[in-house]
Amino acid sequence: MKEQQPLLRPYQMSDLLLKNSMVMAPLTRSRADNPELKPTQMHVLYYRQRAYAGLIISEGSPVSKQAIGYINTPGIFSKTQVEGWKKVTEAVHEEGGKIFIQLWHCGSMSHPDFHGGNRPLSASDVNPNEKSYTPEGFKDTVAPKPMTLDEIAQTIQDFKSAAQNAKEAGFDGVEIHSSNGYLFHQFFNKHTNHRTDAYGGNIQNRARLLFDVLDAVRSVFPENRIGLRLNPALHNAFGMVADEETMPTFEYIVKKLNDFDLAYVHFSEPFTDVSKVPFLVSEIAKHFRPIYKGTLMINNQFDRKKGNKVIEDGYADLVSFGKLFISNPDLPKRFELDAPLNDWDQDTFYVPGEKGYTDYSFLEETVEQ
Repeated sequence: MKEQQPLLRPYQMSDLLLKNSMVMAPLTRSRADNPELKPTQMHVLYYRQRAYAGLIISEGSPVSKQAIGYINTPGIFSKTQVEGWKKVTEAVHEEGGKIFIQLWHCGSMSHPDFHGGNRPLSASDVNPNEKSYTPEGFKDTVAPKPMTLDEIAQTIQDFKSAAQNAKEAGFDGVEIHSSNGYLFHQFFNKHTNHRTDAYGGNIQNRARLLFDVLDAVRSVFPENRIGLRLNPALHNAFGMVADEETMPTFEYIVKKLNDFDLAYVHFSEPFTDVSKVPFLVSEIAKHFRPIYKGTLMINNQFDRKKGNKVIEDGYADLVSFGKLFISNPDLPKRFELDAPLNDWDQDTFYVPGEKGYTDYSFLEETVEQ
């Protein structure tokens, strides 16, 4: 009998049994093109189609109006949005899948157009010098407004309220998006955090917001239904600049996370070549596997061969796939049979409509043709 691929083995993630070790990564798709920013029947079909995954992590869902940074992203801060997400979770569960929602605050990776002309909030007034996808197209980011302690307290409450909404909507758990240059990352990074209060200065202070939010969210969901995402080697992208304290900051965070019984920590391998950056490491899963004692999920540029190998080598327990799940709703089945894969259409990643969203073919359809 042929041995089962590591990616296709069921995985016991705390109290949830995943039918395989393949995770659908969170993917912004900008399909909530309605005034309420609510999930629609298109979202229901999109996620239902991809319930082949052992676990789905939803697209980033803003926890408040203030958290928004991209056009047409479905929120989790209103009753209307909760009702829309309920239909999504029901569909995934009907197909035997599991789904977490990614709780998101963009911080400075936003634009005044989303905030009534006011500057977005962040740790300090450092412009990420990126582009924000606004209703009027891509616009240059601006220097954000440094958050007051009251605004920080409100943001912590926003994450707690979003978690309560997620529970009501039927999600199996939540992922805190503390990665990729968004709000938490802006607090972690010395380049973007110049604060002199309890949320700035040393490593412990710069990590404080994440643990304050984690404490708030675990008052709603048990710890083993909470994951979070980290990108330790992000450099010269999304406003982040690595320095000699970058790796020690993430090592501190990850070691402290061992005190919690989390569902997982979701790491990204470097987005760019950092082999010549003296204070970064190029192999994130390999580096953090000995440090983190819980379920380790890894992402970025994995395919069938590399995904199976990283689990076989013991560096990760779960592998998340992004673009491959966009274009191959039945990706685990294709991996099982080593079948051909559909190509993704990058031009339709962030535009309205079904094209490039719910119209990718399934293997059975391909065979029939």
